[in-house]
Formats: sequence, structure tokens, C-alpha cells
Amino acid sequence: MEKMRQLFGKARRAGVFGMLLTIFVAFSFRSAVADWNDVPTGSMKPTILIGDRIFVNKLAYDLKIPFTQTRVATWSAPVRGDIVTCWSPADGARLVKRVVGVPGDVLAMRNSQLTVNGVAVAYTEADLETITAAMGDDATGKIFYMEQLPDHPHVVTITPGKRAIRDFEALTVPADQFFMMGDNRDNSADSRYFGYVGRDAIVGRVQGTVWSLDFEDNYKPRWSRFFADMI
Repeated sequence: MEKMRQLFGKARRAGVFGMLLTIFVAFSFRSAVADWNDVPTGSMKPTILIGDRIFVNKLAYDLKIPFTQTRVATWSAPVRGDIVTCWSPADGARLVKRVVGVPGDVLAMRNSQLTVNGVAVAYTEADLETITAAMGDDATGKIFYMEQLPDHPHVVTITPGKRAIRDFEALTVPADQFFMMGDNRDNSADSRYFGYVGRDAIVGRVQGTVWSLDFEDNYKPRWSRFFADMI
């Protein structure tokens, strides 16, 4: 017992407990309040690029006990058009996707055009110059449209010749479930493949980018994407 007291005394004098408390608080903050995640895939191009570091607001919809999925308070729910981080129902991987269907929505797709509750979503011309500046050579051979989801107009990418699910019959999103898709429509594993994402699997809402590095150009900073908002 005396040796234990001596060890605790040495640890206290060395500041070990303070350091551990700081680490615990920091990880608790990232678990329950806010986080900044890297983006390893291109399923959200051109909205989110590989090398972006995104800021995730984990208090956007609810408050969870740190390190768990247990909600202790809820004040809102994801809306159509939100970009969220979530856990894949297929393999548990962390994903970044856009909510295109909320509980009760009737969705369908024909030739890559979404229909929501019987109304075809409008697609308009995208700013190719801005997209090419962001994506570089990766924009070559692709087609870009502005998908006019209410309050969340955004660019979607179509890759001609790519095998992908561009059509599905009308479906109704169940209660407490959400239909997710990537903006890079032909290069995204999403609800077309693995089904709905449950409310408990949604971690938080993506607010924007913290910073961005071009991995294919010697990690060159993409200054225009630093602290940029996202819709």
C-alpha cells in the first residue's frame, strides 16, 4: 500500500494525472461536440475533395454521451440536402454522404435524375471553370450538373461509361431512416447499394473545410478551401 501511495505521489508531481485528464477532455470533445476528419475517398467530388479536412458539428442534431451512440438530448434531425458523417450499415466504416431522402420521402431515380415526392429535381448547368480549377485533370471526361435540392443546390458528377446504379423504382424512406448518396454519383457506395442509414448511425453535420492539401501535387495547400463553408 505504501508503494502504491509513493507511485501515485510521483505521478501527481510529474503531472501525469493532469495530462491524462487533458487527453480525456480533448477526446471527449471530439467524440461528442465537434471533430475534424480527413477525407480519403472521392465519393463527394467536387463538393469535397480528397485531402480536405472537414469540420463536423456533432451537436447539430443532438447530444450524445462521449464514446457512445447514446443520445441524452435531441433538438433537430438531418434535413434533405445536409452533408453528414455516418457509419456504413455494410461494414461500419465512417462515411461522408449527402442526405437526399428523409423519413416519409418517396424517392425514385431515372437516368441519374432524382424524383422526390413525385417532383423531378431540376438540373442546371454547372460552372465548369470553377470545377476544373478545383479538380484539375480529374474533371476530364466527366459531366457536371447543379442538382437543385431546395436550399441545398450542389454540383453532382456523372462519369459516362461507368457502371453504376442510375435508376431505381419508387421507394418510401422508413421512419428513423435516411437515404444517402454521394455527389460523385457514379463513384459512390451509398444507399443505392447498402440501403438506408439509421438515425443512430448519423454522427454529425459537415459545416465546411478546415484546410485542404493536394495529395497529388506534393501536398500543396488549396488555400481557397481553407475555412470554407459547405452546402
